[in-house]
Amino acid sequence: MESIPMRRRKKTRTKFIEPSPDFPDPVADLPRSVRKMRQLRRDVAAEAARIMATESQRNFRAAKQKAAARVGVNSRLALPSNREVEDALRAYQGFFGGERHDRQLQALRETALRVMRGLAPFCPRLVGPVLEGTADQYSRVSLHVFSDPSDEVALDLRNRGVVFHQEERTIRWHDGSHRRIPLIVTEADGASVELACFTRNDLRQAPPCPVSGHPQKRAPITEVECLVAGMVA
Repeated sequence: MESIPMRRRKKTRTKFIEPSPDFPDPVADLPRSVRKMRQLRRDVAAEAARIMATESQRNFRAAKQKAAARVGVNSRLALPSNREVEDALRAYQGFFGGERHDRQLQALRETALRVMRGLAPFCPRLVGPVLEGTADQYSRVSLHVFSDPSDEVALDLRNRGVVFHQEERTIRWHDGSHRRIPLIVTEADGASVELACFTRNDLRQAPPCPVSGHPQKRAPITEVECLVAGMVA
């Protein structure tokens, strides 16, 4: 009996589908003015990220306004979000920073851990670029510390002979109000370290993140130990 040839089953895989009449590009359907505005936002975000990475600028709004002026657009029309700038900053550091950026970040995290261990009674939490991975040679090691009253931290440092100066920062709280937070600024291992002093009750809820607006990510000593050991990405 003559055998019937079997059809070979084609292998399939997920792949990018080029725009076609059956699969149109959704972006291409947008008005030209909208597509142009999106591109301008990307351009401003990329330039703001470069400014933050190379010019010691840590304020998102200032970096975006400076970038808009350089790109040549109205800062009231094409400013990207802080999240877009942070994403662009990660991309910039990943492309241009390489191993040098990784070494700088590791050194800052090791410094943070050493300082946190010395401040253990005040429940220190690492926050900001050193935790998020976007820190560079200009970044401060930012810690939240908790005590009642808030001057206990300064008193402890003074008793240990640590040289520091004090600043103040106004932050926006979850209810829309503004709070003035005392800052203690010192140095460790050649890096600038800032301690934002909160009450013990503030351990329950982190302040809003200046990038996302969600509660700010805060890492205790155990988590920073894992970061330094390379156990957390």
